[in-house]
Amino acid sequence: MITKKFQKNTEDFTCEHCGLAVTGNGYTNHCPKCLWSKHVDVNPGDRAAECGGMMEPVATEGSSNDMNIVHECVECGYRKRNRVASGDSIDELSKVARKTFN
Repeated sequence: MITKKFQKNTEDFTCEHCGLAVTGNGYTNHCPKCLWSKHVDVNPGDRAAECGGMMEPVATEGSSNDMNIVHECVECGYRKRNRVASGDSIDELSKVARKTFN
């Protein structure tokens, strides 16, 4: 049986870290203002994770043309890479990138 690894879910949400009302586009997986995420998926979009912990942006990886944010769950320690989105805060990305190299 073939399992689908990605499930597109267009969902709006309120960021549980900074309170921003975020309009989802089906690929949105973190807040564009503070870059925090939530541990809700096993595979992208499936909402099958039982943890539900907040995921802190702890590092960046890649180049400016193809950058990822590394999120770490503050509850269980799970780490996941998420692609930087066009509307993400440059100031917050810079702060996370500085953590990466300190």
